Amino acid sequence: MALLRRRGYALTPDVLGALCVGGSMREDDVRWAVASAGDLTLVHDLVVAREGIPRLDEIRARAAGHESAASAYIGMTQSFVRTLVACAPFIRSVWIAGSLASGGFRDTDDVDLNLVVDDGHRHLAYVAVNTLGMLHALQHRSKPVDDLTRRPIAPRLMTANLILERRQTRPLDRVDAGMAFELMVSEPVYGLDVYREIVEANPALLEHFPQLSRRPAPFLIEPAPRARLPRWLFPAWADGAARALGGAAWRYMQWTRRHRPEALARVAFVRETMRPYTLFDTAGD
Repeated sequence: MALLRRRGYALTPDVLGALCVGGSMREDDVRWAVASAGDLTLVHDLVVAREGIPRLDEIRARAAGHESAASAYIGMTQSFVRTLVACAPFIRSVWIAGSLASGGFRDTDDVDLNLVVDDGHRHLAYVAVNTLGMLHALQHRSKPVDDLTRRPIAPRLMTANLILERRQTRPLDRVDAGMAFELMVSEPVYGLDVYREIVEANPALLEHFPQLSRRPAPFLIEPAPRARLPRWLFPAWADGAARALGGAAWRYMQWTRRHRPEALARVAFVRETMRPYTLFDTAGD
């Protein structure tokens, strides 16, 4: 529950039971645990922290609107990933992350993507996601936005949340509950074999969420998309130039948010949860 609380979501007892640290719990057991806990309560069939009650209307609105808002965006994301994989042959796995995967999605949100890429291609992947994401967003300029998704030309729609190189996953530097939860609530849409290899290569993740070993992938694209460009077009040495370009674009976006402290605080929070895998933190990232 603490992991969900940090993200501002609330779930029904049955869904929360499937995401419990240490293994799944039956819905009745979750309800009993909530009734026994002094810091949790059940409101409108949502498990919420008592400290979050002042934000209850917002939390309820997110939970209630998730299914209707998310349905159209799942198909949109699958279509985008097909294009991304076709244009970027160094991408090995893509997972839906954030609110679209774990609940509480609303149509002002963007779609967070976690990627696993070939070694030496992290920044190339970042540039690919954002370039194709901008072209894609131009088709959806009427999309509702908030302080996080508002951009000068087109809304922020498809974004990179976490980008890992293959070598960074064998093993992961982080196998704590937070990283295990990130994998647990992500929804693989491409490269399920790579996702499963990461879980197998990092058995400590299963100590937090044994459910990872049998996690389904309901949004997996089948048949799997195929790259249409040759890999030699994207040599690893080009990652340095991509880092400079991507870093400049990232800093510009933060500059556009300079008068929106809540948006900057949200970006800082997300980056903190992703360390040490965040881009543009140090000279060597």
